[in-house]
Amino acid sequence: MNIVEKFAMLGIDNAPGQESLQKSERLDLRGEKLAGPRVDFSHGDVDAHLPTPGSFEVFSHGFFEGGAQAYTPYRGRKTVLEHVAEKLSAFNGAKIDPAQNLILTPGTQGALFLAMGANVMPGDKVAIVEPDYFANRKMVEFFGGELVPVRMDYADVSGKAGLDLAALEKAFRDGAKLFLFSNPNNPVGCVYSCKEIRAIAALAKKYGAALIVDELYSRQVYPGVKYTHLAAQKEVPGNLITIIGPSKTESLSGFRLGAAFGSADVIERMEKLQAIMALRCPGYNQAVFFTWFDEPAGWMDARVAEHRRIRDDIMKVLAAAKGVSARGTDGGSYLFVTIPELDVSLHAFIRIVRELADVIVTPGTEFGPQFLHQFRINFSQDHDKAVAAMKRLLAVMDRYRKN
Repeated sequence: MNIVEKFAMLGIDNAPGQESLQKSERLDLRGEKLAGPRVDFSHGDVDAHLPTPGSFEVFSHGFFEGGAQAYTPYRGRKTVLEHVAEKLSAFNGAKIDPAQNLILTPGTQGALFLAMGANVMPGDKVAIVEPDYFANRKMVEFFGGELVPVRMDYADVSGKAGLDLAALEKAFRDGAKLFLFSNPNNPVGCVYSCKEIRAIAALAKKYGAALIVDELYSRQVYPGVKYTHLAAQKEVPGNLITIIGPSKTESLSGFRLGAAFGSADVIERMEKLQAIMALRCPGYNQAVFFTWFDEPAGWMDARVAEHRRIRDDIMKVLAAAKGVSARGTDGGSYLFVTIPELDVSLHAFIRIVRELADVIVTPGTEFGPQFLHQFRINFSQDHDKAVAAMKRLLAVMDRYRKN
């Protein structure tokens, strides 16, 4: 494989926010355009759900502090690391040494890239979940790893994610050196049961494999759902990295703040990679970490409740549409929607919906090549606009049902 082929495999045209890169093509547009404000379900709307109160003021303080905040050590400023370590230790039940087990990164995407770069060598077998976060498979390919997909039967189960644990063990037995997954899952929004988490930890330890778990949405878990932090378990593998940050539920994505904690030797490798990739988590922005887990009383509960209402009302719209289904989200802001067979391709339909309904969604193929009848939405939007947009999308879909 040459360099051109390597980057061609990354394919970013269908990634969230990248719609403008898509080449124009003639579309089979049927019927009139449906009026309504544009809703971009490919990512959350930080105008509808404002960032954590006080975040700008804390950022301004960091800015005016100047060089001490701008040029921190590569892992992050000591006082910020200590604050984050204390808050995360209390949140997930695993003691985190800020000097050994923690690094601040340019967003959780940066943390994921560093963790993968610190673990994957060319030819290494890497197990991933299908479906799971769209960048996971691309990073495996970029670092020269060999993808080992593990199926998750999410649609017909409750109280667990539905991961095929036998397939995961086979992947480890056949030489997979790393397992990467998100919890809550992106795009489905399911949360792994305690039994599944403990089984994953036990299997990784048995076969000497590394684990990377993306817990980005672990603060946004809905009532009645129990969340199990992998790092807090008694039996965990020696190589474990947890990724988390305040970019989603807290609407701080514009600050590009992420964190990773876990095995000291892996964190050290991540630091060395960050030193040549981005130097550090944005210096002034690091001050915003002081608002994390320190939101006003009741703020987080209100935010989760607000998203639950949006989820529930969109689910009602989907339930009323023939042949359309989605598993109710356990945590996070995503729904992975299955639609009936159409007489246009999935990618054509998604572009048609953008033209006729002013609605943007992410194709299911970003999460696995077999998901040709699915799309993902991020329902962290204005409630009324989101519900109306979904109704417009389904109305357009009806024009293209296969007879």
